[in-house]
Amino acid sequence: MIQLHDLFFKKFISKTQINQAINGIVVKINEDYKEKTPVFLIVLNGAFFFGADIIKKFNGNCEMSFIKVASYEGTESTGNVSTVMGVDPSLKGRDIIIIEDIVDSGNTIAAILKILEKVEVKSYKIASMFYKPLAFTKSYKVDYIGMEIENDFIVGYGLDYNGLGRNLNTIYKLKPRKMKNIVLFGPPGAGKGTQAEYLKVKYDLIHISTGDVFRYNIKNKTELGILAKSYIDKGDLVPDKLTIDMLRAEVDKNTDAKGFIFDGFPRTHSQAAALDAFLAEKGEGVNAMVALEVTEDLLVTRLLKRGETSGRSDDQDELKIRNRFNEYETKTAVLKDYYQDQNKYFGVDGIGSIEGITERVCKIIDKL
Repeated sequence: MIQLHDLFFKKFISKTQINQAINGIVVKINEDYKEKTPVFLIVLNGAFFFGADIIKKFNGNCEMSFIKVASYEGTESTGNVSTVMGVDPSLKGRDIIIIEDIVDSGNTIAAILKILEKVEVKSYKIASMFYKPLAFTKSYKVDYIGMEIENDFIVGYGLDYNGLGRNLNTIYKLKPRKMKNIVLFGPPGAGKGTQAEYLKVKYDLIHISTGDVFRYNIKNKTELGILAKSYIDKGDLVPDKLTIDMLRAEVDKNTDAKGFIFDGFPRTHSQAAALDAFLAEKGEGVNAMVALEVTEDLLVTRLLKRGETSGRSDDQDELKIRNRFNEYETKTAVLKDYYQDQNKYFGVDGIGSIEGITERVCKIIDKL
């Protein structure tokens, strides 16, 4: 298994299978063009490996040209094809073999065929290393097919995921994640606990509150709890590794879980990276950071009101409350950037009824 950006991929098609498929295509092309000088039109960037292997095994004379179009963002085809680099006008009156890495919806080739019609080529045929019949929506024929595959997202042998994976000499396919992992964030009094209680029931997730995990381990005098208490008693911060070890133990207790809500962790860039590394060992990752956004003045009012019954001294002193907000803003700014860089940060308006806030949070989670 390999990781590219935030996703994991498992081995799917070997180098030997690729070579066998190429040989099968070349035999047919050599037969069809044994008395012709075709132009191999290679679709960049993905088909350059495939095109090079085909041309090296072609028996006769040939030329090559290139065209670059784009339709993919991430793991999905946008359906909109734009030409980045056009074909050479000298293709007029020539026999063309379009070399494509993969044909799924068929939109890319359809756009190229329109271009070839305008330059008045003599003939064309299409060769694709991979073909997804279940995704194909066009009426034109793919003449030479290396392999038919299911509608899986694959990388390797020229195919990429956001720029990575092209150099792999075997094919990997996307490994679906089994878990939905949410980092729930928000300033004191934003209602994280209330939302977590609802979300864990609705999505059948395990709610892991860092504070609860610490208290459990210390109260039950676990090995990790005793070690954590030794730092706390000295007034030192508990090391990130120890906190991660406690969270790891909680996750390992629930191997069949559909996912987790991480509440109160991570709080720093290093903790977020450590959480990613730990989940990556399981072929999983954080799906989203959901941050409840509420104005400071409203939260001060909420917490002072809560302090009338909670008994917490830090809910009864406005100066202490605002200091907690300053600490939160400093930490959140770092984490916001960390998860935004991965397109995983989602801010949610935390003002209004509990039901209304929950509805907004669920809209985000349902799209993950």
